[in-house]
Amino acid sequence: MSINTTATTAANATYLNKTFYDRKLLETAKTRLVHASFGQKRSIPKNNGKRVEFRRYELFTPDASKLKLEEGVTPTGQSLAQSKVEAEVEQFGAYVEVSDLLDLTAYDEVIADSAELLGEQLGTVIEWVTRDAMCRTTNVQYAGGNTARIQLDSSAVLTVEEIRKAVRTLKKNKARMFTNAEDGSKRKPHFICICSPEATFDLQNDPTWQAVSQYSNAEQIYSGEIGRLFGVVFVESTEAKVYKQTVLNEVKVSANGDTIQLKNIPTAEEIEYLSTPENTVWVGDTEHVLNYINPYDAETNTITFDEGIVATAGDPIYTKDAGALDASTMKAADVHATLVFGADAYGIIDVDGSGAMETIIKPHGSSGSLDPLNQRATVGAKVMAYAAKLLNPLWLVKIEHGVSQ
Repeated sequence: MSINTTATTAANATYLNKTFYDRKLLETAKTRLVHASFGQKRSIPKNNGKRVEFRRYELFTPDASKLKLEEGVTPTGQSLAQSKVEAEVEQFGAYVEVSDLLDLTAYDEVIADSAELLGEQLGTVIEWVTRDAMCRTTNVQYAGGNTARIQLDSSAVLTVEEIRKAVRTLKKNKARMFTNAEDGSKRKPHFICICSPEATFDLQNDPTWQAVSQYSNAEQIYSGEIGRLFGVVFVESTEAKVYKQTVLNEVKVSANGDTIQLKNIPTAEEIEYLSTPENTVWVGDTEHVLNYINPYDAETNTITFDEGIVATAGDPIYTKDAGALDASTMKAADVHATLVFGADAYGIIDVDGSGAMETIIKPHGSSGSLDPLNQRATVGAKVMAYAAKLLNPLWLVKIEHGVSQ
């Protein structure tokens, strides 16, 4: 009597190696984490709903008249006050199928490679979620003395002066400085700046900039650290926020009504925006509101407005959600977001926490009758629960700026 042991053997190997796969997944994911490395960490709540609570102590009021002591009189004690901010956790996950042919050659290697790829993917998603939460701050500084994003072009680049202004703001807002490195060791008090490679390129053109090779520092440095200046440690991230123009298209044929046809097939980002009722776009020199029911028709490549408009073939259709517009094409300049912040400016779920991130491996044959020939296995990865939340907008400055061409 013969017994098919493929699924059993694969399952045993999976259980024996799960710790290895989980570690590989986490290590790979963490290589993508920059924004998610500096937040106030909270563990995943168990059996307590989907909401996690972050806390911060309120500063005592420095009132000289109330703090003046009288000889021999014990003053009234002060009470600690905390503010709490709640965030709702979300799950993220993905998987890949592994065929039986791969199982014949290198099943464990495929699992390890898949865990690594999935870790990079999920790490990037966590990074985006955290970055976008940080960028919701209302504490915005526009480079070059500008007052709005739409004014920013390639001349309004990141400079040392912009960093100094941000540091001044943080100090005036009494933002707490970081005092520890990633490994927990002590280092000089500092703020953190996260910037894009393009921003780094422009910043290092500033004559005041001190590159990593120019500053002597025996302290442990952060992963991705590129330098320190004016009490700010600079860390580079390829996932730094970039505001790009969402819609840039043209009118295909002249129209006089509430519907116009697009000349070019829209991108996925354009379709999502144009399919959202009551979003606004500019046609020529006038802003219009998209229809509140069904604004975009993919079959006819048309958009419908709430009101009638007159449009001429070749008129630009565009949004003003990025930088300065080219006068002839209405193409907007990309705007980069550089973040300068202190400790406890935002909070995150600790991805090192128990069960926060795990691999899920289903061997060939584990699906029973759904896989009668033992042809398919799956390698999955899941972030059990994650959230990022801005805790103190005054302790985080977002510098919006252009980049050189």
